[in-house]
This record gives sequence, structure tokens and C-alpha cells, in this order.
Amino acid sequence: MDTGLKGRVAIVAASSRGIGRATARALAAEGCRLALCARNGEALKATAAAIQAESAVEVFTEVVDVTEARAVAEFVATVVESFGRIDICVTNAGGPPAKGFLATTHEDWNRGFEANFLSVVYFAQAVIPHMQKRRWGRFITLTSITTKQPIVDLVLSNAIRNSVVGLVKSLANEFGKDGILVNNVAPGYTRTERLKELASIRAAQQGKGEAEVFAAWASDSALKRVAEPSEVADAIVWLASERASYITGQTVLVDGGSYQGL
Repeated sequence: MDTGLKGRVAIVAASSRGIGRATARALAAEGCRLALCARNGEALKATAAAIQAESAVEVFTEVVDVTEARAVAEFVATVVESFGRIDICVTNAGGPPAKGFLATTHEDWNRGFEANFLSVVYFAQAVIPHMQKRRWGRFITLTSITTKQPIVDLVLSNAIRNSVVGLVKSLANEFGKDGILVNNVAPGYTRTERLKELASIRAAQQGKGEAEVFAAWASDSALKRVAEPSEVADAIVWLASERASYITGQTVLVDGGSYQGL
């Protein structure tokens, strides 16, 4: 299937590991030129080297803290200077810590809001004008099943990530006339480093082994397993492609059927 992505320029945030890394690899496999950012410079370089070995595409990397508006704006400006355009932007950031409500602090809320909501605002402000000039763009956010179904001990994620859904709807309505599609991908339990960290916390709380925690999560899905990062990445690639040309303002669950609502 021709995705129409060959030669497109894609920004992928937090792409040194997990779903971000898998997304960068999947876009590269379709022929996208990549601009990758993350906070861990060494891991980011390793990701870029692996992608270039696999797909032989151009990859630009820069260490960026996505909670800093100026850093995001400067990164985007550098990408435009290097590639001449931005076609796709995939926003991503590590999730807030797993805590019950009364255990959270004001600092937790501020940091979570900056990382998981304001970072999306910063990228949107920086990339949308460039997409408007070409009258084509794909702005894709990465959140969580928590936007549909709250998860115990993830109150920060449950609350903050829903603000991204509201932003996605608003941006889709405002910029659809410019040929820019805005969508959100919401993974369920996915085998990432963050999920392993959460499994460790749950195991300690419940007096269980981590394998038991993973088994319980797997049992929640219709497919009876957790997702692999590449499966989430495939959904992102589809939304970025020409094959999803009439889809905007949506939250696409990649959860193996975990969400039980209608």
C-alpha cells in the first residue's frame, strides 16, 4: 500500500525509546526524512544510527526539553532551515508519575501539565504556520487510554491528557481548511520502559511479581496481551499517510479492545 510518505519531513518527539522510537523507525521505513528530539542525547544518537542503518534516510537529531517553549521553537526553526519544510509532527512526552490523588503535589501537577499538555501547544504553535504555507500537514498527538477510561493510580494522566483531546478537536476544526489533519493516538498497555516501571510499582504495592501484573493487564484486553510499540507506531503512520485523508479531530485507541465503552 502506497502511503504517500516518501520524502515527507517528520518531527517525532521523545523518540529515543519506546513508542517514539518505534514511530520514527516506522516513518523512516516509509521513506520519511526525520527530525528527532529527546532529552537523552546518547540514546537519541543510537536511535538515529539504527534507523539510518535500516532505512538509509536522512535523520537530524537534537536534545530538546519539550517543556520549554523557546527550545521547541528553536528546534522547529532548525528543522525548517535544514529540510525546508515540515509535513508531519508527532508529539510525545513521558507520562506523569503513578500516584493516587492525595499523594500528588502541586509540583507534580505543574510538571505533568507542562510535559503532557503545554508541550503539545508549543509544537502546534511552531509547526502549524509551516504546514499552512504548503496547505498540507499531519499533527498527531500521543496520549493514553486514560483519555477514555481512567486508570487507578494514574490520576495525573487521567486528568491532564484529556486536555490534549480538547486541543486536538479545536485544532482540527480551526486548521482543516488549510489541509492540516489533527488526530490523537491513545495506546492501551504497551510494552515500554514506562510500563515496566509501572509494573514494578504495582508489584510492590500488591505483593506480587511483575509477571503477574503484566498478566493482569493482558487479561484486560480482548486480545489477551499487551501491545508492542511497533503496533502503536503503525497506527500513527496510517494517520500520517494519504490513506487517512478524511480523518481529523479523532482519538484512535490502540488498546487491543481494553476500553469497554461504546
